[in-house]
Amino acid sequence: MSFLKNRTVLGAICIVLSLIICFALTPLFNQSVSQKTTVVRVVKDIQNGEQISKDMVQAVEVGGYNLPENVMTKADSVIGKYTKADLSPGDYILAAKLSDSPASENAYLYDLNGNKQAISVTIKSFAEGLSGKLASGDIVSVIAPDYKKQGSTVIPTELTYVEVVGVTASSGYDTDQADTQTDKSTSSNNEKQLPATVTLLVSPEQAKILAELDSEGKLHLSLIYRGTKDGAQKFLAIQDKLLEALYPKPSQSQSGTSTTGNATSTSSAAGGTSTSSSAKAAAANTAAESQSTESGGR
Repeated sequence: MSFLKNRTVLGAICIVLSLIICFALTPLFNQSVSQKTTVVRVVKDIQNGEQISKDMVQAVEVGGYNLPENVMTKADSVIGKYTKADLSPGDYILAAKLSDSPASENAYLYDLNGNKQAISVTIKSFAEGLSGKLASGDIVSVIAPDYKKQGSTVIPTELTYVEVVGVTASSGYDTDQADTQTDKSTSSNNEKQLPATVTLLVSPEQAKILAELDSEGKLHLSLIYRGTKDGAQKFLAIQDKLLEALYPKPSQSQSGTSTTGNATSTSSAAGGTSTSSSAKAAAANTAAESQSTESGGR
C-alpha cells in the first residue's frame, strides 16, 4: 500500500472522486429533487368531521422529493370524504386524515331518513340531565313539571320512551364519546365538562312538545333503559304504538269528499270523539305492555 503515500496518486484519486460526484451523483440528486408530482392541497379551512367538497381542495404540481408516502394525489379520491382533523389552506391531504364515514360524534345526524328528527333540549341544571350520566342509545322518559300550566307534573304520553342520540357539552364536544383527534389533556378536559344539551331522536309531534317544554325551561330526563339495541327497540316500538293511537293517519274514507256542511261537521265531531277514546284505550293497553317490557329489561 506504499503507492497511497505518493502525493500524486492521492491527488489523482481525489480528482476522480470529485468528477464522479459532480457528473454522476449530483445530476441524479438534482433529478430526484426536480421530479414533479401531483398532490391534493387544501384551499379553504376544513373543520374536523366536515365533508370535503370540490371547492375546498385543488390538485397542484409540486416537487416529489421528501413527500409523505400517503399523500393524496387525485382530487376525485378526496371529494365526498370526511376529515379526521382540522385542515388549513396550504395543507396537503394525507390518507390518514380522511374517513369514508362521518366522525363518530356526528354519525347519528347522517342516519336521519325523514321519518324521525333530531332535536336538542337544554340541560339547565345538573339534576335535569341525570347528573351527566346519560349516553347515546339510552331510553329516557321526559318529565314535564306543571305541564301545560295545569299544576301537575306528568310524563306526556308522546314522550314516554325517547332515544338519546347525543349528549353535548357547551364546548360542542359530545361528552359521552372520546375525541380521538385531540391530545390526552384536551380530551380529559372535555370528559370533565357537564352536558349542556341532550339530542333526542323523535317524531315531528314529539319535537313540537319538546320545543315547548324547552322554551318554558321545564323538563327532566329520567333513565328508563340502557343496554342492547334490541332491548331499546322494544321500548321504542311501544312508543310508536302510542303515537299511532294519539295521531292516527286519516283513512281513505276520511280523506274523500264530504256531502253537506252539517253532515260533515257532525261526522267530524263523532270521529274526533272516537279517535280520542281509541287513543286513550290504546295508551292504557300499551302502558301495561310497557311495564312488562320494563321489568323484562331489568
